[in-house]
Amino acid sequence: MADRLVLLGTKGGPAIRQGGPSPTSSLLEISGRRIVVDCGLGVTRALVNADVSLKDLDLILITHLHSDHVLEFGPLLHTAWTSGLSRKVTVYGPAGIDDYWSGFLQSMRYDIDLRIDDEGRPDLRDLVELKIYADGIVHRDTDLVITALRVDHPPVVDCFALKIEAAGKSIVFSADTSYFPPLADFAQGADILVHEAMLSDGVDRLVARTGNGARLKEHLLASHTLIEDAARIANAAGVKHLALHHLIPADDPQFGEADWIKALSGKWDGRLTIGRDGLVIPL
Repeated sequence: MADRLVLLGTKGGPAIRQGGPSPTSSLLEISGRRIVVDCGLGVTRALVNADVSLKDLDLILITHLHSDHVLEFGPLLHTAWTSGLSRKVTVYGPAGIDDYWSGFLQSMRYDIDLRIDDEGRPDLRDLVELKIYADGIVHRDTDLVITALRVDHPPVVDCFALKIEAAGKSIVFSADTSYFPPLADFAQGADILVHEAMLSDGVDRLVARTGNGARLKEHLLASHTLIEDAARIANAAGVKHLALHHLIPADDPQFGEADWIKALSGKWDGRLTIGRDGLVIPL
Protein backbone atom coordinates (compact mmCIF):
# COMPACT_ATOMS: atom_id res chain seq x y z
CA MET A 1 0.00 0.00 0.00
CA ALA A 2 1.14 3.54 -0.74
CA ASP A 3 1.87 5.66 2.29
CA ARG A 4 -0.91 8.18 2.82
CA LEU A 5 -2.86 10.25 5.31
CA VAL A 6 -6.63 10.21 4.94
CA LEU A 7 -8.79 12.73 6.79
CA LEU A 8 -11.80 10.51 7.35
CA GLY A 9 -13.99 12.89 9.37
CA THR A 10 -13.10 16.56 9.67
CA LYS A 11 -15.82 18.22 11.72
CA GLY A 12 -15.22 19.61 15.18
CA GLY A 13 -17.90 18.63 17.68
CA PRO A 14 -20.33 15.70 17.96
CA ALA A 15 -23.41 16.99 16.11
CA ILE A 16 -24.06 15.99 12.51
CA ARG A 17 -26.29 17.82 10.07
CA GLN A 18 -27.75 16.99 6.67
CA GLY A 19 -25.09 17.11 3.99
CA GLY A 20 -22.37 18.01 6.46
CA PRO A 21 -19.11 16.28 7.39
CA SER A 22 -18.56 13.69 10.10
CA PRO A 23 -16.77 14.10 13.43
CA THR A 24 -13.09 13.53 13.84
CA SER A 25 -11.11 10.53 12.65
CA SER A 26 -8.01 9.99 10.53
CA LEU A 27 -6.14 7.15 8.86
CA LEU A 28 -2.38 7.02 8.51
CA GLU A 29 -0.90 4.27 6.36
CA ILE A 30 2.87 4.32 6.65
CA SER A 31 5.71 1.81 6.62
CA GLY A 32 3.26 -1.04 6.21
CA ARG A 33 1.21 0.01 9.24
CA ARG A 34 -2.45 0.99 9.26
CA ILE A 35 -3.10 3.48 12.06
CA VAL A 36 -6.50 4.95 12.92
CA VAL A 37 -6.37 8.16 14.95
CA ASP A 38 -9.65 8.82 16.80
CA CYS A 39 -12.99 7.17 16.14
CA GLY A 40 -15.72 9.76 15.81
CA LEU A 41 -19.14 8.88 14.44
CA GLY A 42 -18.78 7.64 10.85
CA VAL A 43 -15.24 6.26 11.10
CA THR A 44 -16.23 2.73 10.04
CA ARG A 45 -17.94 3.74 6.81
CA ALA A 46 -15.17 6.26 6.08
CA LEU A 47 -12.50 3.55 6.38
CA VAL A 48 -14.43 1.30 4.00
CA ASN A 49 -14.82 4.20 1.58
CA ALA A 50 -11.03 4.66 1.79
CA ASP A 51 -10.60 1.07 0.54
CA VAL A 52 -9.51 -0.27 3.92
CA SER A 53 -10.36 -3.85 4.76
CA LEU A 54 -11.64 -3.68 8.33
CA LYS A 55 -10.25 -7.11 9.15
CA ASP A 56 -6.75 -5.66 8.56
CA LEU A 57 -6.94 -3.03 11.31
CA ASP A 58 -3.59 -2.67 13.06
CA LEU A 59 -3.31 0.22 15.53
CA ILE A 60 -5.95 2.55 16.95
CA LEU A 61 -5.00 5.73 18.81
CA ILE A 62 -7.51 7.73 20.84
CA THR A 63 -6.43 11.28 21.72
CA HIS A 64 -9.09 11.90 24.39
CA LEU A 65 -12.52 10.78 25.48
CA HIS A 66 -14.79 13.47 24.06
CA SER A 67 -17.55 11.69 22.15
CA ASP A 68 -16.61 13.17 18.77
CA HIS A 69 -13.32 11.27 19.07
CA VAL A 70 -14.41 7.99 20.64
CA LEU A 71 -18.13 7.36 20.03
CA GLU A 72 -17.59 4.80 17.25
CA PHE A 73 -14.51 3.09 18.72
CA GLY A 74 -16.48 0.08 19.96
CA PRO A 75 -18.71 -0.19 16.89
CA LEU A 76 -15.63 0.00 14.61
CA LEU A 77 -14.01 -2.96 16.33
CA HIS A 78 -17.26 -4.92 16.45
CA THR A 79 -17.90 -4.31 12.75
CA ALA A 80 -14.30 -5.28 11.92
CA TRP A 81 -14.90 -8.49 13.89
CA THR A 82 -18.06 -9.27 11.93
CA SER A 83 -16.08 -8.52 8.75
CA GLY A 84 -13.56 -11.27 9.52
CA LEU A 85 -11.09 -9.74 11.96
CA SER A 86 -8.97 -12.52 13.42
CA ARG A 87 -5.73 -10.69 14.28
CA LYS A 88 -5.11 -8.73 17.45
CA VAL A 89 -5.62 -4.97 17.26
CA THR A 90 -3.58 -2.77 19.58
CA VAL A 91 -5.43 0.23 21.00
CA TYR A 92 -3.73 3.11 22.78
CA GLY A 93 -5.96 5.45 24.73
CA PRO A 94 -5.92 7.78 27.72
CA ALA A 95 -7.09 6.82 31.18
CA GLY A 96 -10.76 5.84 31.00
CA ILE A 97 -10.64 4.11 27.62
CA ASP A 98 -10.75 0.80 29.48
CA ASP A 99 -14.06 1.80 31.08
CA TYR A 100 -15.49 2.65 27.67
CA TRP A 101 -14.36 -0.68 26.21
CA SER A 102 -15.61 -2.82 29.08
CA GLY A 103 -18.93 -0.98 29.01
CA PHE A 104 -19.25 -1.50 25.26
CA LEU A 105 -18.47 -5.20 25.56
CA GLN A 106 -21.07 -5.55 28.33
CA SER A 107 -23.68 -3.76 26.22
CA MET A 108 -23.01 -6.15 23.31
CA ARG A 109 -22.48 -9.29 25.37
CA TYR A 110 -25.61 -11.02 24.04
CA ASP A 111 -24.63 -10.46 20.41
CA ILE A 112 -20.94 -11.32 20.90
CA ASP A 113 -21.63 -14.56 22.75
CA LEU A 114 -24.30 -15.54 20.23
CA ARG A 115 -22.03 -14.99 17.22
CA ILE A 116 -19.18 -16.92 18.81
CA ASP A 117 -21.48 -19.89 19.35
CA ASP A 118 -23.65 -19.61 16.23
CA GLU A 119 -21.10 -18.42 13.67
CA GLY A 120 -17.87 -19.89 15.02
CA ARG A 121 -16.15 -16.54 15.42
CA PRO A 122 -13.14 -15.95 17.68
CA ASP A 123 -13.90 -14.08 20.88
CA LEU A 124 -13.79 -10.32 20.20
CA ARG A 125 -12.62 -9.80 23.78
CA ASP A 126 -9.41 -11.66 22.96
CA LEU A 127 -8.66 -9.64 19.82
CA VAL A 128 -8.15 -6.21 21.40
CA GLU A 129 -5.03 -5.31 23.36
CA LEU A 130 -5.81 -2.13 25.25
CA LYS A 131 -2.96 0.06 26.52
CA ILE A 132 -3.24 3.25 28.57
CA TYR A 133 -0.77 5.99 27.67
CA ALA A 134 0.26 9.43 28.94
CA ASP A 135 3.07 11.87 28.14
CA GLY A 136 6.14 10.48 26.41
CA ILE A 137 6.78 7.40 24.29
CA VAL A 138 3.55 5.58 23.50
CA HIS A 139 4.87 2.91 21.14
CA ARG A 140 8.25 1.97 19.76
CA ASP A 141 9.30 -0.82 17.44
CA THR A 142 11.79 -1.18 14.59
CA ASP A 143 9.54 0.64 12.10
CA LEU A 144 7.47 3.04 14.15
CA VAL A 145 7.72 5.49 17.06
CA ILE A 146 4.67 7.21 18.56
CA THR A 147 5.07 9.99 21.13
CA ALA A 148 2.42 11.88 23.12
CA LEU A 149 2.27 15.42 24.48
CA ARG A 150 -0.44 16.50 26.91
CA VAL A 151 -2.15 19.58 25.47
CA ASP A 152 -4.50 22.19 26.92
CA HIS A 153 -8.14 21.23 26.29
CA PRO A 154 -10.13 22.19 29.40
CA PRO A 155 -11.98 20.69 31.13
CA VAL A 156 -10.44 17.48 29.72
CA VAL A 157 -7.17 16.68 31.51
CA ASP A 158 -6.02 13.67 29.49
CA CYS A 159 -5.87 15.00 25.94
CA PHE A 160 -2.75 14.32 23.89
CA ALA A 161 -1.12 15.49 20.70
CA LEU A 162 0.52 12.58 18.93
CA LYS A 163 3.69 12.40 16.84
CA ILE A 164 4.04 9.41 14.55
CA GLU A 165 7.48 8.77 13.07
CA ALA A 166 8.11 6.12 10.44
CA ALA A 167 9.79 5.71 7.06
CA GLY A 168 11.77 8.91 7.62
CA LYS A 169 8.57 10.94 8.03
CA SER A 170 7.04 12.74 10.99
CA ILE A 171 3.30 13.39 11.19
CA VAL A 172 1.89 15.29 14.17
CA PHE A 173 -1.77 15.44 15.24
CA SER A 174 -2.58 18.35 17.55
CA ALA A 175 -5.70 16.70 18.97
CA ASP A 176 -8.12 19.21 20.50
CA THR A 177 -6.27 22.07 22.15
CA SER A 178 -6.27 25.75 22.84
CA TYR A 179 -3.30 27.71 21.50
CA PHE A 180 -0.45 25.75 23.10
CA PRO A 181 3.09 26.99 22.34
CA PRO A 182 4.85 23.79 23.59
CA LEU A 183 3.21 22.03 20.64
CA ALA A 184 5.58 23.92 18.32
CA ASP A 185 8.59 22.27 19.95
CA PHE A 186 6.85 18.90 19.85
CA ALA A 187 6.11 19.28 16.12
CA GLN A 188 9.49 20.78 15.19
CA GLY A 189 10.30 20.05 11.55
CA ALA A 190 7.32 17.75 11.02
CA ASP A 191 6.44 16.76 7.48
CA ILE A 192 2.75 17.31 8.25
CA LEU A 193 1.08 19.05 11.17
CA VAL A 194 -2.58 18.09 11.39
CA HIS A 195 -3.97 20.88 13.56
CA GLU A 196 -7.48 21.73 14.68
CA ALA A 197 -8.76 25.15 13.61
CA MET A 198 -11.62 27.50 14.37
CA LEU A 199 -12.90 30.56 12.51
CA SER A 200 -13.82 33.30 14.97
CA ASP A 201 -16.48 34.66 12.60
CA GLY A 202 -18.25 31.32 12.68
CA VAL A 203 -18.41 30.83 16.44
CA ASP A 204 -21.44 33.03 17.11
CA ARG A 205 -23.41 31.43 14.29
CA LEU A 206 -22.49 27.98 15.59
CA VAL A 207 -23.63 28.60 19.15
CA ALA A 208 -26.84 30.18 17.85
CA ARG A 209 -27.58 27.03 15.83
CA THR A 210 -26.66 24.66 18.64
CA GLY A 211 -28.56 26.51 21.32
CA ASN A 212 -26.07 26.42 24.19
CA GLY A 213 -25.46 30.14 24.00
CA ALA A 214 -22.77 31.84 26.02
CA ARG A 215 -21.63 28.70 27.82
CA LEU A 216 -20.75 26.86 24.60
CA LYS A 217 -18.98 29.93 23.23
CA GLU A 218 -16.93 30.15 26.44
CA HIS A 219 -15.88 26.51 26.01
CA LEU A 220 -14.94 26.92 22.35
CA LEU A 221 -12.76 29.95 22.95
CA ALA A 222 -11.05 28.41 25.99
CA SER A 223 -10.48 24.94 24.58
CA HIS A 224 -9.84 25.27 20.85
CA THR A 225 -7.41 27.04 18.52
CA LEU A 226 -8.28 29.93 16.23
CA ILE A 227 -6.94 29.43 12.73
CA GLU A 228 -4.39 32.22 13.01
CA ASP A 229 -2.97 30.59 16.15
CA ALA A 230 -2.72 27.24 14.36
CA ALA A 231 -0.59 29.10 11.79
CA ARG A 232 1.57 30.50 14.62
CA ILE A 233 2.28 26.96 15.81
CA ALA A 234 3.06 25.76 12.29
CA ASN A 235 5.43 28.64 11.67
CA ALA A 236 7.20 28.26 15.00
CA ALA A 237 7.58 24.54 14.37
CA GLY A 238 8.89 24.98 10.83
CA VAL A 239 6.59 22.26 9.52
CA LYS A 240 6.48 21.47 5.82
CA HIS A 241 2.72 21.11 5.50
CA LEU A 242 -0.20 22.37 7.59
CA ALA A 243 -3.42 20.35 7.34
CA LEU A 244 -6.42 21.89 9.07
CA HIS A 245 -8.70 19.36 10.77
CA HIS A 246 -11.52 19.30 13.36
CA LEU A 247 -12.92 22.41 11.69
CA ILE A 248 -15.22 24.78 13.59
CA PRO A 249 -17.55 25.60 11.91
CA ALA A 250 -17.55 22.77 9.39
CA ASP A 251 -21.16 22.56 8.18
CA ASP A 252 -22.24 26.19 7.94
CA PRO A 253 -23.05 27.07 4.31
CA GLN A 254 -21.88 30.64 4.91
CA PHE A 255 -18.29 29.44 5.39
CA GLY A 256 -16.27 27.54 2.80
CA GLU A 257 -12.68 26.79 1.89
CA ALA A 258 -12.13 30.34 0.63
CA ASP A 259 -12.86 31.71 4.11
CA TRP A 260 -10.25 29.45 5.71
CA ILE A 261 -7.66 30.43 3.10
CA LYS A 262 -8.49 34.13 3.51
CA ALA A 263 -8.07 33.88 7.28
CA LEU A 264 -4.52 32.61 6.75
CA SER A 265 -3.53 35.34 4.31
CA GLY A 266 -0.14 36.67 5.36
CA LYS A 267 -0.01 34.23 8.27
CA TRP A 268 1.01 30.96 6.59
CA ASP A 269 2.87 30.70 3.29
CA GLY A 270 3.69 26.99 3.31
CA ARG A 271 1.80 24.05 1.90
CA LEU A 272 -1.80 24.08 3.13
CA THR A 273 -4.66 21.60 3.18
CA ILE A 274 -8.15 22.52 4.35
CA GLY A 275 -9.63 19.27 5.61
CA ARG A 276 -12.68 17.63 4.11
CA ASP A 277 -14.03 14.14 4.65
CA GLY A 278 -12.20 11.52 2.63
CA LEU A 279 -9.36 13.80 1.55
CA VAL A 280 -6.18 11.85 0.78
CA ILE A 281 -2.72 13.33 1.35
CA PRO A 282 0.03 11.18 -0.21
CA LEU A 283 3.16 11.02 1.92
